[in-house]
Amino acid sequence: MVPVDDTALAVTDTGGPGVPVVYLNGQFATQGYWRRVVAELGPERRHITYDERARGRRSQRSADYSFEAAVRDVDAVLAARGVDRALVVGWSYGAVVAAHWAGRNPERALGVVLVDGAFPYDWLDEAMEVRIRQLFRRLGRFTPLLRPTGLVPRMTPTEMAESNIELGRLSRERELGPVLDGISVPVRYVVASGTSFGSRGDEQERIRTGLEAATARNPNIAVAAKVAANHGAILRKGFPAVAEAVREVAALGNGRPSHESHSHI
Repeated sequence: MVPVDDTALAVTDTGGPGVPVVYLNGQFATQGYWRRVVAELGPERRHITYDERARGRRSQRSADYSFEAAVRDVDAVLAARGVDRALVVGWSYGAVVAAHWAGRNPERALGVVLVDGAFPYDWLDEAMEVRIRQLFRRLGRFTPLLRPTGLVPRMTPTEMAESNIELGRLSRERELGPVLDGISVPVRYVVASGTSFGSRGDEQERIRTGLEAATARNPNIAVAAKVAANHGAILRKGFPAVAEAVREVAALGNGRPSHESHSHI
């Protein structure tokens, strides 16, 4: 358990002398989602996973579930484990956290892998805010039953909705675009296909098109793979592609050219 601010986070660290890789979860997900990626990469790397505030079974509640708190938590976990430089891997919400952390810490980030997240796109409007609040109000009827399992966060429906709305604001092109433009270490995206939880029609594919401008503006950014799995299943079905992206970024971060070609969307 790593104390930070008014809470404590459940952290798993495999240890060892290998390159440290820290994994940043989806918005309401847990560290267990990374188990296939970790197994695929094997023991030659040091894998650090953790559950964000009020997520999982052991991480504690907090008065602050803001995005900035999530970024601070990366520093707290790395400091507690004695890690100065790390390769960061983020999925969904965690991808946005990873992009911000890498942009603010160019000397500490060995590279970045972003898994179906951190797409600069203006997907949030007033109608979407209403949809989000309605969705989490409906889910609130069932979450108390699931909380003991660790499958849902120990947050109120309002706290979850506001967190999701904040993500929408931070994902706008004028907000996220400059963050991606400023990253000076290798970045590889692994992109899913199809829908995500709560999306309708081709909304998620339209959001993914926001990546085109980012790859054009920053030569450090490329798409490593687009996989045939949707947003929620990508770590389960697309874990080999995520692991290969980590290997590629690790090689680039060590100053060695990668032999892999890049696909672009």
